[in-house]
Amino acid sequence: MAGIEELSPAAGPVATRPPEDEIEDDDDEELDETLVERLWGLTEMFPDTVRNAAEASAHCSVSLAKKLYSFSRSALWVGTTSFMILVLPVVFETERLQLEQQQLQQQRQILLGPNTGMSGGMPGMMPPAPGKM
Repeated sequence: MAGIEELSPAAGPVATRPPEDEIEDDDDEELDETLVERLWGLTEMFPDTVRNAAEASAHCSVSLAKKLYSFSRSALWVGTTSFMILVLPVVFETERLQLEQQQLQQQRQILLGPNTGMSGGMPGMMPPAPGKM
């Protein structure tokens, strides 16, 4: 039980913790250099070959990204216009034919009765008499 009393808040401050007035505030100090100056200073710790290689790789990456963006725009344009010219007319024509077939089927149902429209009987033939089946 003695161990629990030592950890309780009533036991007082922990011995390893320094008093608050001794803690230095490093955040309040004014910085004499800007971020750009710090980064420029960091470049001096690398050799010229490493800096040149990093610059060349960054330049190649930007150039590749620009070329890839340009190619994707062109490919999207070619794909979209080809689809509109080659595929959409076929889709519209198929839809128009289906609509005409539905209209003909509805006309048959109206003229010949509800059973012939579904069975797809021969056009021009009379439907069978209801009593002779």
